[in-house]
Amino acid sequence: MPITDLPQNLPGTSPDAESGVASGAALGAAIQRFAPPLPLAVAFSGGADSTALLLACAERWPGQVVAIHVHHGLQSAADAFVLQCEKTCAQHAVPLKICRVDARHAPGQSPEDAARQLRYATLIKAATEPWPAQGGVPMPAVRSLALAQHADDQVETLLLALSRGAGVAGLAAMPAQWSRAGLAWYRPLLDLPGQVLRDWLAARGQEWVEDPSNADARYTRNRIRAQLLPALHQAFPQFRATFARSSRHCAEAAELLQEMAQADLGAVGNPPRIAALQALSPARQANVLRHWLRSVHATTPSAAQLDQLLAQVGVCRTRGHRIHLKMGRGFVRRLGSVLDWYN
Repeated sequence: MPITDLPQNLPGTSPDAESGVASGAALGAAIQRFAPPLPLAVAFSGGADSTALLLACAERWPGQVVAIHVHHGLQSAADAFVLQCEKTCAQHAVPLKICRVDARHAPGQSPEDAARQLRYATLIKAATEPWPAQGGVPMPAVRSLALAQHADDQVETLLLALSRGAGVAGLAAMPAQWSRAGLAWYRPLLDLPGQVLRDWLAARGQEWVEDPSNADARYTRNRIRAQLLPALHQAFPQFRATFARSSRHCAEAAELLQEMAQADLGAVGNPPRIAALQALSPARQANVLRHWLRSVHATTPSAAQLDQLLAQVGVCRTRGHRIHLKMGRGFVRRLGSVLDWYN
């Protein structure tokens, strides 16, 4: 699909001078608060959000910002996204890497999860590999990576987590900053509504491309965006700020649970001793077992699976009591006085 066949900007997004100034001030304030180690790479899709982030960062740190575009190959419009990214980066003298990947999911794997995992792995590889010299000057190694999720994305993530019955870790939604693979990762736009970014781009006459899948009502996130967010704005105009505050509270609670789980795992042992687990409250048993499975064995049990394991641990009082349960992508069994996991 040629680039001209894709929606450019958004219909009706021609902000007046006042809204353009306001959006510029809001985005400028967010970028001023953003202090990443440089050089910085921006995950660049060619859409409005990442276009705004890339241009704002490139203007603040000229010559210190690069872009990475991941071509998933999942839809016919993907080649047009590449053309838009190349055009934007050429206009603003931003080095660009195009990474073509096969994001098809394995049987039983969520398509969204498969694409997300591959995207992160690809961003890490592209950011950490050498970049071509600019004007004969070698490009220093990238130290930070920025993603363009904004306040609406954060609300959508929280509502999705609520719909799935997530715990506090899920309700913490997306972190604003973390470390992975030797890189500092940031989401500097989480306090800004998506419309602010579109208004800023439209006021500058900057084009972007809309992903056609964003209008596909088969995706829950798209239904939330199209149906729930407008209703929430009508009922609770400040919902973005209040939801974000709730997510921050959940993030703090999740951090405390993580610290307790680490301490409890040290006490019950790895692998966990059944008698030591029984000395803990059921809530702490669940917390430490979930942590053990996730941190040691890279698997996450369902709520029903964990409930079954807790029930078996609670009644495991005799030498002959057998435990053998499906847990995440493997099995937990009793081996003498301890629990063992295998797949």
